Amino acid sequence: MSPEEKVRKLLESVRTGAITVTEAMHKLKHLPYQDLGFAKIDHHRTLRLGFPEVVYCKGKTPEQVLQIIEELRKHNHRILATKVNKKTAKAVIAQIPSAHYHPEAKLLVIGEIPEKPIWGKITVVTAGTADLPVAEEAALTAKILENEVERIYDIGVAGLHRLFSFLPNLSSALAIIVVAGMDGALPSIVAGLVDRPVIAVPTSTGYGANFQGLAPLLTMLNSCAPGVSVVNIDNGFGAAFYAHLITRSGGTKNEGSIS
Repeated sequence: MSPEEKVRKLLESVRTGAITVTEAMHKLKHLPYQDLGFAKIDHHRTLRLGFPEVVYCKGKTPEQVLQIIEELRKHNHRILATKVNKKTAKAVIAQIPSAHYHPEAKLLVIGEIPEKPIWGKITVVTAGTADLPVAEEAALTAKILENEVERIYDIGVAGLHRLFSFLPNLSSALAIIVVAGMDGALPSIVAGLVDRPVIAVPTSTGYGANFQGLAPLLTMLNSCAPGVSVVNIDNGFGAAFYAHLITRSGGTKNEGSIS
């Protein structure tokens, strides 16, 4: 049962007299967040944002990740964990066989990935093949958030002619995520060609002067093209969630779009 359904049921129980106000207050104490000592799980995030708290796994032990996921499972039918290494994934799957690990994206998903999208199209673009891990984090996150997702990979500025044949695809998206390392120039070019919001994701892909993604980050922040927003280095998840909010503001797939 989702947090929203729990609150609704709780209020209905108070209304009908099935439980007292005091009993309801006791139950509500655990709904806003749950204190595990090393983590405070935000069970109300689904009510506020439409999706449960996502578990960022880097820096957490496998045991901590597993305990957080186990508690989230009591309230949510779909859970997402990001930046998951193989050791953590193995530990979680050993206890939760239904969990599925996507190694390229470093995502762990508990629950089914929706086959039929509710929200409009997000197109994920990469400059190069080396940017795929971050792009796949974005693409899979967008699918889990029930968006239609299109992937267009390896059309960076070193061979710009590859981009032009995909302009109709880009123009049909409600939001475009552009993932690029090296010089990070591709988001500006895309934003200058189509009238769609562009979310730029710098990656740590590149040689020494790339500075682990700082160089493309600065390029994207200094974009001369309007309509570009920038997330942090390698943050495919953040880009996907922002794009998802854009598609939600445009309605469902059959209820309008941004134009």
